[in-house]
Amino acid sequence: MRTGRFRAAVVAAAVALLTVTGATTASAAPTKAVEDAVFHPAADTPVTALVTKLTHAEATARFRAAGITWSSSGGCSDRNNPTCTSFSQINLATVQGAETLKRASGCALNVTGGTETGHASGTYSHWNGYKLDYSLYTCVGNYIRGTFTYIGGNKWRSGSGNVYFLESNHWDVTYYNCGGC
Repeated sequence: MRTGRFRAAVVAAAVALLTVTGATTASAAPTKAVEDAVFHPAADTPVTALVTKLTHAEATARFRAAGITWSSSGGCSDRNNPTCTSFSQINLATVQGAETLKRASGCALNVTGGTETGHASGTYSHWNGYKLDYSLYTCVGNYIRGTFTYIGGNKWRSGSGNVYFLESNHWDVTYYNCGGC
């Protein structure tokens, strides 16, 4: 008799639990899977990566430690003055890309353009912290031409996807990543 009461109590508890959780015989049937929009964004949903921004002082400290020099036609670092060379709001990956180029090439590297106003606009622009301009040095030019893949229009692409564009009087480099740092 005792076993019967125990069994009835267990069955009653199970039924109560199923009722509370919403699991009934009708809902136990397979249902269509629900996809989580967080993991499956619509095709037209823009996806952006977060980037780490540096101050001018943080960037110059890293450049100095790596042996990278910089110069400014205006002798200044004001981001809002096009004759200055500023690194304010530069991406950490861009600075690391310059460090990688310096280390891998063994060449002298002088930055002549950073995040200051006066460059072309766009997502991967100087202003947004993705680009640096370098002085034309034979060593750097030979390294870029000899190491990276020529993609036409005076442009070379590194194995990591960064683009080195030989403009008339400088190298304009777009760093999508740190280049193997």
